[in-house]
Amino acid sequence: MSKIITDEGLIDELLSRSVVEILPSREDLKALLLTGKKIKIYIGTDATGTSLHLGHATNYIILEKFRKLGHEVIFLIGDFTSRIGDPTDKLATRKQLTRADVKKNIKTWLRQIRPVINFNDKKNPVKIKFNHDWLSKLTFEDVVNLASNFTVQQMLERDMFEKRIKEEKPIYLHEFFYPLMQGYDSVVMDVDVEMCGNDQKFNALAGRTLLRKIKNKEKFVFITTLLENPITKEKMMSKSLGTGVFLDENNINMFGKIMAQPDENIPQLFTDCTYLSLEKIEEIKKQLKAENINPRDLKINLAFEITKIYHGEKKATEAQEYFEKVVSKKELPTEILEIKVSAGELLIDVLVENKLAESKSDARRKVDQGGIKVDNDVMRDWQLKLDEGFDGKILKAGKREFRKIKIVK
Repeated sequence: MSKIITDEGLIDELLSRSVVEILPSREDLKALLLTGKKIKIYIGTDATGTSLHLGHATNYIILEKFRKLGHEVIFLIGDFTSRIGDPTDKLATRKQLTRADVKKNIKTWLRQIRPVINFNDKKNPVKIKFNHDWLSKLTFEDVVNLASNFTVQQMLERDMFEKRIKEEKPIYLHEFFYPLMQGYDSVVMDVDVEMCGNDQKFNALAGRTLLRKIKNKEKFVFITTLLENPITKEKMMSKSLGTGVFLDENNINMFGKIMAQPDENIPQLFTDCTYLSLEKIEEIKKQLKAENINPRDLKINLAFEITKIYHGEKKATEAQEYFEKVVSKKELPTEILEIKVSAGELLIDVLVENKLAESKSDARRKVDQGGIKVDNDVMRDWQLKLDEGFDGKILKAGKREFRKIKIVK
């Protein structure tokens, strides 16, 4: 059995860094943690996509800190709830997934978060659970009994439902089941704390209500920060929109995408996505305001720290050298992958086949926007046929992808 650590300094940082709110109060949770009692804390994630981003990683970094203090942590995979879809921040109904879709999506998740969570610790192992194991077994009578704890008015308090009503858009009955199901997760696992982003507060509070009514037990709701641009208030990372920095990026792309973040995002990314001390981050905030400091230099440090977490120091150094050489100085990388192209093959097909575009429509968009070059000449015709004249030339997609063309007959 793992020893419970009650170091007040560690607990204070845990309850303040990357934290928006703790319900019923931060002071009550601190008092509980100082008692040395082992508590059970969980975070749930719906498998609506194959990739996790830095915003998700913030929660797993905090979860690991709880585990290192000796507490029981649960990584809950919403393989049932993701088939329904949480309507949070959505003004339209989510597309329902099949269980096969969900299983496909979660295949790479554990590998993606291994850099921030130690799954190999046998003294205090991470518990991995799937809510299909209990939600699929509920009878209709069970669902009616759970639903009796809430009113329709409570459900309609959610902002996205109010907006849909104003815009005369439909609200489907099954969408009311989502907070009910997430709330029941807390009851089944008998947790003490649920971690979530502010967009999940409503659902987490539903679990707090059910725990009180069914087990007469209090549950803390630990709300973490969302990665948002402090000026535009837009999300830095979005799984549904496909924007941001994803954990399955290779080291080059991860470094480059962090460098592409606006300067104003630097402080929060250091705070929520790295292990740098809060004291050093305060120094960085001061440097950002200084006229003699180039924000680009601070961002290089940020990109290195984050890439090092997910790819190791060697790969982070390699990514930094690549960025400075290829992106900043606009030189060619030392090593360029060669691709074989059949004589007369269309440019659009080459881009898709070599994963330089996700689809033909994506390839066409990149060509139309001037993002495809051959030997620094912008390619404007996506129906261009690559013939012998392209043999040995360098195909460039975006800022970081280079391929040497080998024409074969």
